[in-house]
Amino acid sequence: MPLFELPLLQFLISQWTSLPYPTTDCTDKVVIVTGGNVGLGLEAARHFARLNAAKVIIACRNIEKGNAAKTDIESSTPNRKGVVEVWQLDLTSFENVKDFCRRADQQLDRLDILLENASVLTMEFTEHEGYEEQITVNVLSTFLMALLLLPALRRTATRYNALPHLTIVSSDAHVVTPFHCRDAPSILQALKGSAHMMDRYGDTKLLQLLLVRELAKALDDDDDASVPRKKQPRVVLNTLNPGLCRSELFRSVPWPYTWILYVSMRLLARTAEMGSRNLVAAATAPEDTHGKYISDCKVWEPSRYVRSPEGADAQRRVFAELLDELERIEPGVRANI
Repeated sequence: MPLFELPLLQFLISQWTSLPYPTTDCTDKVVIVTGGNVGLGLEAARHFARLNAAKVIIACRNIEKGNAAKTDIESSTPNRKGVVEVWQLDLTSFENVKDFCRRADQQLDRLDILLENASVLTMEFTEHEGYEEQITVNVLSTFLMALLLLPALRRTATRYNALPHLTIVSSDAHVVTPFHCRDAPSILQALKGSAHMMDRYGDTKLLQLLLVRELAKALDDDDDASVPRKKQPRVVLNTLNPGLCRSELFRSVPWPYTWILYVSMRLLARTAEMGSRNLVAAATAPEDTHGKYISDCKVWEPSRYVRSPEGADAQRRVFAELLDELERIEPGVRANI
């Protein structure tokens, strides 16, 4: 896979493209936005509140910051007070993720949109739950949450004749990562260590895209004799690229990269609100976006590596590894597929 596959002109055109303002009616819908207290998540939550969602849950680690975000949203949508709720979610802790999902399963009458926006970017090695932090947060906890809340999304489809969405925020960073671990006997095990931290965020975004594609296939596969189950209600699973945006994602980037980022942000970056339009577009997209990658509010092709036979093999391998690991974390969770 080439290191710099994304053509510069294509990237610049995308960055300077004005995206359509969200207008999809979300009346009666219940929405969860992880990382909804800042940046893209905050602006997406604001859009959902404005679009008449019945409930918008900001899921974040810091309740105080979440409440500040709630106040900010309510100040900009004064006729929507009482719509936003703040729930504590710490993606560095599998037990906390499980507690959050149990609460959602027990307390929410419906769940129409699960927008998994929260991610971490760091170049310093930190370990949580036996894995490097970005793998724990961006991959393992993200997909643990997805599988744990699939039953709630499906119940909504059945009870309300609705089309629920499970949307995971990826990135065009998946295009430029060298993905050094691609030939490792175990991809997830290879990513436990501190090697290649410069590329780790891109690795996690590539893994998210691969896993969404394979999980979407598994959700559609009613003919797999090894997993006997009745045909399930449809849940649209997709992923997206918000583009380079001015947000708090890069707050942990060290010197001297801060100067590079400063210049890039000034010249190229979208506002968080503009980038959030991609999030809302994917989370309200038609059924034919199932398993697809969305950028500039429309379906895009992922990298050549993702579409290659080599990428397809890595996709199958890492999905099997993920299910084994999630089954260890929460026995029985793979049956939710």
